[in-house]
Amino acid sequence: MRDHGLEQVLERIDVEPSGEPFDELSLDASGRPRNPMINAGAITAHSLVGEPDTAPHERVERIIRLLSDLAGRELSVDEDVWRSEVATADRNLAIAHMLRSHGILTDSAEEVVSAYSRQCAVLVTASDLALMAATLANGGMQPVTGKQVFTGAQVRHVMSVMLTCGMYDSAGDWVSSVGIPAKSGVGGGIIGALPGQAGLATFAPPLDEHGNSVRGVEAFARLSRDMGMHLMQVAPPARSVIQSTRVVQRGGESMRTYYLSGTIGFSGAELVARRLSQDPPEQHAVVLDLTGVHSVTDVGRRMLLETARRLRLDGHEVYLVDTDDVIPDADPGDGRRLPLLADQ
Repeated sequence: MRDHGLEQVLERIDVEPSGEPFDELSLDASGRPRNPMINAGAITAHSLVGEPDTAPHERVERIIRLLSDLAGRELSVDEDVWRSEVATADRNLAIAHMLRSHGILTDSAEEVVSAYSRQCAVLVTASDLALMAATLANGGMQPVTGKQVFTGAQVRHVMSVMLTCGMYDSAGDWVSSVGIPAKSGVGGGIIGALPGQAGLATFAPPLDEHGNSVRGVEAFARLSRDMGMHLMQVAPPARSVIQSTRVVQRGGESMRTYYLSGTIGFSGAELVARRLSQDPPEQHAVVLDLTGVHSVTDVGRRMLLETARRLRLDGHEVYLVDTDDVIPDADPGDGRRLPLLADQ
């Protein structure tokens, strides 16, 4: 996606859970691999790295640089593992020849599989894997180095596919029982990323019938169950973002001030809008004090500004206290920015 954009990648690789083993010769009617996270899709994704004339060794170097950025340290290839992989790559060669026969691969099957096997032989630790997962959970920013490795849109797409396709032919069971976007490997590793919360990794080589780590699956299931990490688990209602409200006097005028706090997203902004709609202020002047607000999401910003616009339509004057500039360019859409006040 970084090299070609999402649309071009989707022309070569579908994003459907195939329900088939990791080494299945799995293509859709157009010849595309259906599942990007089993071997057929992974080999195709590998072949798309760089430009069409990128040499196989250059492609591998680009991938290792990316993996190093994700891990936050320089990674290298285990040459013995690579040679072993190539010597036993008959199944992957069959997949690559099939992909080439459908026009999905342009390089020779042997070159692609050799380079793909080298990518698979990169030496990592469980800590490296956890940091890679944490980078995804952190919106594409490596949490230790602070480097923005992926865009938010790229992360959203990758994690969506991880959730539906990442655990081979047990992906459905995984979503319902564990509910953490994850990717398994037949080497015994599993990474999982919970958006905005945590990056996780396990390593234990004994595999189940699906090719997933037996102990890794159990560890993730325990984490999900004991720590409430299932993506679909509904969080308890958050405390109101309206911390308090009071009337203050300023220049002889009474102002109804709403003290907001925390991080304001859709639900928080909706609560503010509903409160002001159901219990409209009697005072002419209304102040939204954002001193206690850590951040405002894009949708939260738009909803708060729309609430301010509607208050203006009802005849109120609306002011902000925003010392940290959490709502820059506070224009509700009527061409008049909300005036700023000092701390209330």
